[in-house]
Amino acid sequence: MIEVHKLVKRFGLKTVLRGMDFQVKQGEFVALLGPNGAGKTTFLRILASLSRPSMGGVIIAGYRLPDQAAAVRRRLGVVSHQPLLYGDLTAEENLRFYGRMYGVQDLGNRVAEVLELVGLTTRRRALVRTYSRGMQQRLAIGRAVLHDPDVMLFDEPHTGLDQDASAMLDTVLREVAAKGLTVDMTSHDLARAADLASRFDVISRGVISASVNREEIKTDQLLSFYREALKKI
Repeated sequence: MIEVHKLVKRFGLKTVLRGMDFQVKQGEFVALLGPNGAGKTTFLRILASLSRPSMGGVIIAGYRLPDQAAAVRRRLGVVSHQPLLYGDLTAEENLRFYGRMYGVQDLGNRVAEVLELVGLTTRRRALVRTYSRGMQQRLAIGRAVLHDPDVMLFDEPHTGLDQDASAMLDTVLREVAAKGLTVDMTSHDLARAADLASRFDVISRGVISASVNREEIKTDQLLSFYREALKKI
């Protein structure tokens, strides 16, 4: 579903991604782990077609980036640090706007389903600029799943969420995984990643330094695996 070969990203004289290779099969849930500055967000921005690579190849769902970015975007759901919502529209209006962009069928019922999923039904007619950070993140998650994408990209999605919103997100992530969708999620929370993901990849200094499947490691071994991976590069 995702194929990345020799990916390089430079910002001026600074090289953030250093020839990264990365493959994900359909239905895998990959947690991308790594310290600040390792290149996690830069990598997800390239997968989301929000940034162009300096070198290397990226193929998602059979389409090549950046040349076929429009086709890739139709198959992606993205939750980033920025909610990417319209503050002067209501939650319902935001979802209807994005739903029309993606050609979502039976849009009224689908919007109602998503608002219920993310716990915003009672605030559906409130302007988004009146929402708390956590509520905006809830709606951003709803926007990302609205069109039933093939691939979900989550960049530190639990950041800024309260306990209830974090639990809601975990429920959404489990439902997404149960549907057989492909998920890439960056995270600093090893315990949460261990509970959700089927594979753990460690990014260190711009490359994947180690990768392990859930069945190959015990939950209480993930921290030591992570620490050892950071020493390899």
